[in-house]
Amino acid sequence: MADLHVRSVLVTGANRGIGLGFVQQFLQMPKPPEWVFAACRDPKGQRAQELQNLASRHPNVVIIQLDVADPSSIKAAAARVEEQLEGSGLNLLINNAAIAKMTTLDGETLEDMIQVYTTNTAGPLLLGQAFLPLLKKAAQGSPGSALSCSKAAIINISSSAGSIASPLGWDKMQVVSYRCSKAALNMLTKCQSLGYREHGILCVALNPGWVQTEMGSSSGDMAPVTVDTSVQGMLKVLSSLSEKDTSTFLNWKGNVLPW
Repeated sequence: MADLHVRSVLVTGANRGIGLGFVQQFLQMPKPPEWVFAACRDPKGQRAQELQNLASRHPNVVIIQLDVADPSSIKAAAARVEEQLEGSGLNLLINNAAIAKMTTLDGETLEDMIQVYTTNTAGPLLLGQAFLPLLKKAAQGSPGSALSCSKAAIINISSSAGSIASPLGWDKMQVVSYRCSKAALNMLTKCQSLGYREHGILCVALNPGWVQTEMGSSSGDMAPVTVDTSVQGMLKVLSSLSEKDTSTFLNWKGNVLPW
C-alpha cells in the first residue's frame, strides 16, 4: 500500500460494508488522500451514521449524496466534487455500490433485472462518463505516461459471480440478475480500458472475495473474509497495478480471474 499515493478518491456505496472499509483504510494510510469523497444515497440517514462520525473527525472526508441509479444525481455529484477539487483532477474512482436480488432463476423478473442492471452496470458507466473530465485532468497533471492508480484509474468492484467461465456458488445463491450484471460490468471495464487508455486512465475489475457484509451474508452462511482483510488486500493490489494490468479481472489477492 506504500506506493499508492492519491490526492483524491471517490468511493460509491461508502456508508457501509466494503465502501466504508475503503474510506477507513484510506484514512489510515501514512499519507492519506487530501480528499476522500464518500458517496452514498442517504448521507443523513441512520445507515450512514458511522460514515458521518468519520467525517466529523476527518476534515478530508467529504460526504457526497449520490444515487448511482439516477443520472441527475450523478451529474450533481460530479459538479460537487469538481467544485471541491478547485481545478485539480480526481485520481481514483471506485465504483463499489451494488445491489442483489436473492431470487432463483425461475423467480427473476424484468423489474429485478432492470433495477440490478441500472445500479450495478449502468451506474458505473454513467459515473465513468461524468467523472471522465476530472480523471483526465488528474492524468494530465501526473508525471510520466505510465498508467497507475496513483495517476488516474477507474476500479469497478465486480464479483466472482460474474465469471462466465467459473460460476462459483451457484448451489448457494443463483442470483441470476446479479451474476449477469457483474458479467456485464466486466465487459464495461474492458470497454472503458479501451476507450480511456488514450487519456491515461487505468481501468480494472476487482473481485473483493466473499466478504462479511450484509450482501455477503445473504446466503445464510458466514463469509470467510472480513471487510478489513478484503479492503487491505485490494489496496495492496491497487498499489501494484501498472500499464500491463489495465482491462484485467483480478481478485483481492491480485490473482487474474477467468472472464
